[in-house]
Amino acid sequence: MANRIRDVDQAVDIPAVNEPGRIVGILGGMGPAATADFYAKLVRATPARTDQEHLRTLIWSDPTIPDRTGALLHGGVDPTPLLLAGALRLRAGGASVIAVPCNTAHAFIPRIASAVGLPFVHMIEETVLGIRARHPNALHVGLLSTTGTQASLLYDEALRRHGLIPVVPTADAQEFRVMAGIARVKAGVIDAQTRALVTEAAGELVQAGAELVIAGCTELPIALEGVELTVPVVDPTLALAEAVVRVVRHGV
Repeated sequence: MANRIRDVDQAVDIPAVNEPGRIVGILGGMGPAATADFYAKLVRATPARTDQEHLRTLIWSDPTIPDRTGALLHGGVDPTPLLLAGALRLRAGGASVIAVPCNTAHAFIPRIASAVGLPFVHMIEETVLGIRARHPNALHVGLLSTTGTQASLLYDEALRRHGLIPVVPTADAQEFRVMAGIARVKAGVIDAQTRALVTEAAGELVQAGAELVIAGCTELPIALEGVELTVPVVDPTLALAEAVVRVVRHGV
């Protein structure tokens, strides 16, 4: 039996892993639940009738990557080396395009992009382009995100570049509702209290004039799943998934 199995293995025609345009590298672990959520949305966003019509993917999920907000705001450990190491692992595995399902990590992508030598699908830019396409009359856009994402101005600059005005939480709401809700999701606590924290923060943005709200941390769409707000909620995780399908299938 062992010989027969070995003979079959030797007869298998293994496709080249560097076939261009066909393998998506997912640089994840920030956090693990958000990476799983992204992959599920990537599968759902792919127009496929059979297993074989789905995208080939490599997932490098490294939860030991240091906290991005801590590095940006408090002099914490720089996540750049592990982000680079993970991206290089994906490249070595045959990835031809990389997606990073973590909003705050996009503050560090410019530091590693040239060394990796592969295109990154930019989560923030794709989210804002989607808002422009789907909500052309919107002007004031609420932003729920980590404090690190806010401080890095990732969304602020992208929104203003497209003629949109960001609406952000108060300092108290950011610390005690948004960041508290994110921390609970990262800890695996996705319950009524978690949803209430995030929903209340979103409601305050609506009261401040937001016509839609970006769930701009990959834990936030998880917290807001099934929650109904009075304005549309924009999911950057889904925007990234849809963009990856478009890039791989159509090259744009």
